[in-house]
Amino acid sequence: MDTSISRDHFEQAYREGNPPWVIGGPQPAIVELEQRGWIGGPVLDPGCGEGEHTILLTELGYDVLGVDGSRTAVARARDNAAERGVAARFEVADAFDLGSEPRFDTVVDSALLHVFGEAERRRYTRSLHAVCGPGAVVHVLALSDAEDAGGPRLSAEQVRNSFDDGWTVESLEPHVYRGVAGEEYAARFDVSPEEQVDTAAWLARVRRL
Repeated sequence: MDTSISRDHFEQAYREGNPPWVIGGPQPAIVELEQRGWIGGPVLDPGCGEGEHTILLTELGYDVLGVDGSRTAVARARDNAAERGVAARFEVADAFDLGSEPRFDTVVDSALLHVFGEAERRRYTRSLHAVCGPGAVVHVLALSDAEDAGGPRLSAEQVRNSFDDGWTVESLEPHVYRGVAGEEYAARFDVSPEEQVDTAAWLARVRRL
């Protein structure tokens, strides 16, 4: 993907209803990361959407901040947390300007990196670098070009190249991303429209130097 998806696109998607990436729960890949002990310290959940990962990790006792560029998404996330009685924290924030103080040990990026074009991906990871302490780990779940199932998709090389000076990619493995099949792709997956399906993704672990 060479161009970024606009912030207005996401704002409109949240205002109009339930976008296909909203599944009413956390991504299985993120649940697995926590169960395997890969989450620790203060956690940043950029592009948090309706807050499922921030809520999950807060419930489990982590210090988490969920941020999103969409005000509607953040409002929904706060409502979701309140309905569940979870004191989760959310803020509206620009992914390209997350701050200058290193304050996070873990970043959980679920389907944010892949919405940016090449130059913007590097702007984003430099923004992450500024708020991550030395040794911090960024987990990236990004849609893979191994399968055309809608949405922006990245090659393994594009994921790696998004992290330049100041990072080392420790692992990059095939995984899956769970979403809602729209009418266009339901037949391809042999499911009913609006049914949840798993599509090809990359799961990367990147360490801040």
